[in-house]
Amino acid sequence: MADTTPAARTEQPGGAIHNDVKEYYGKILQKTSDLKSNACVPSAKPIPAYIRKALEDVHPDVTAKYYGCGLVVPECVEGCRLLDLGCGSGRDCYMLSRLVGRSGHITGVDMTEDQLETARKYVEYHMQRFGYKKPNVNFVQGFIESLREAGLEEKSYDIVISNCVVNLSPDKASVLREAYHVLKDGGELYFSDVYSNARISESLRANKVLWGECLSGAMWWEDLVRLAEEVGFSTPRLVTASVISIGNEELERLLGEYRFVSATYRLFKLPKCSEKKSCLVMYDGNITGSEEKFEFDAQYTFKVNEVIEVDGDVANTLKNSRFSEEFTFHSQTSGACATKPKVMPVDPFQLTELLGSAGVVPSSGGCCGAQESCCK
Repeated sequence: MADTTPAARTEQPGGAIHNDVKEYYGKILQKTSDLKSNACVPSAKPIPAYIRKALEDVHPDVTAKYYGCGLVVPECVEGCRLLDLGCGSGRDCYMLSRLVGRSGHITGVDMTEDQLETARKYVEYHMQRFGYKKPNVNFVQGFIESLREAGLEEKSYDIVISNCVVNLSPDKASVLREAYHVLKDGGELYFSDVYSNARISESLRANKVLWGECLSGAMWWEDLVRLAEEVGFSTPRLVTASVISIGNEELERLLGEYRFVSATYRLFKLPKCSEKKSCLVMYDGNITGSEEKFEFDAQYTFKVNEVIEVDGDVANTLKNSRFSEEFTFHSQTSGACATKPKVMPVDPFQLTELLGSAGVVPSSGGCCGAQESCCK
């Protein structure tokens, strides 16, 4: 049966979990095929051509040790400073290194020495391949629950990303809190992870294999909403969701009635006193990869030159983030003929049921064109 009591901050001493994860990802897993379930297998959804090109340029040794569960490519990243939590071998860092361009920068942080050894080995290889005279990527050893202790400065990043790593942390609240502190005002936490349909029992959380496979450490999705509010983030916006099939009879037997999804959420660090008032917006079509439409989340898709009515939370986000210059804003009394967005569930399990077992086509977004930067 599912555990419905409030989750403790740490399921077991943090050091023990960290050591288990280090061993699992540094020693036991040597390549993607060593995984015992499908939880950390990347989505088979189509990838936009420009992202696919960036991924093709990543060294095969780096890709071989990739264990992400989604496609974490936020839109409008040209010139931005990004931080990748739990960067592992650096696949996403190198892919985004190309997308942010020479004026942007990527920092990857991970606690596993073996993974970082692989990531650091290929810095020069990728810089030469991308044609950069100096590196725009660096890797830091540290815990995602203690970013400032790892030397990362407060309010120094435009975007924080994470790909199937938060579930491995024994202290999710600290991960969100640290991400909030290192983000600039208006910054975004954009991350893909594994979520459960209920809180996982203590007995399953103690299973090292289930934890390493990104399953027993998965958050109940409702806890994410609660933690985000406690930390100070905006209400999480669900971007994508897809059903996870375990693909291992022994693990399925242990997990019983628990169900899991891979879901991508975006959380913003917005001014506390900013106005949350609905308004009309029109997307200008200047984001690379989203020239015709911009899929902000599962509810809002902005088509070029189409006026859409947005709720107060989304209006506040668009006005106070890197997307502010990508939209034209109108008041509700402007007389413009506006389209109302479709109503979509915030529960990722409901979303996957609504759209079918194949899940949601990823909203992979893109970066700004070469002539201007989204991050000033």
